[in-house]
Amino acid sequence: MIGQLRSVVIDCPDPRALAGFYAELLGLPLIEDNSDGDEWVVLGGPPGHQPRIAFQQALNLRAPDWPDPDRPQQFHLDVTVDDIETAEKAALALGARRLPGEGEGFRVYADPAGHPFCLCWD
Repeated sequence: MIGQLRSVVIDCPDPRALAGFYAELLGLPLIEDNSDGDEWVVLGGPPGHQPRIAFQQALNLRAPDWPDPDRPQQFHLDVTVDDIETAEKAALALGARRLPGEGEGFRVYADPAGHPFCLCWD
């Protein structure tokens, strides 16, 4: 092993807003922010403790447009849920939107900044 994963970092126009979306979706606490501005926000545990998701400001981000191959997803998160119908309603209420595509045990959504993620169930 060369190193350990510190964080998954997501570029977005408004890190604080997107971190708020994922804090509610995943139940992760805000652990680090840049109180001088909104350029960097981190959810999760301290370095070395997973999961950790960081949000970094990218003002001119060209958001993915799933499933368009000209603007493909740059990453995605799989989120395990117990009840897909309840989870979908809650995610949509937070600002997610449903995207085309689903399969056995997953549905595809976009977060408020346009990044795809999946709600998955057994």
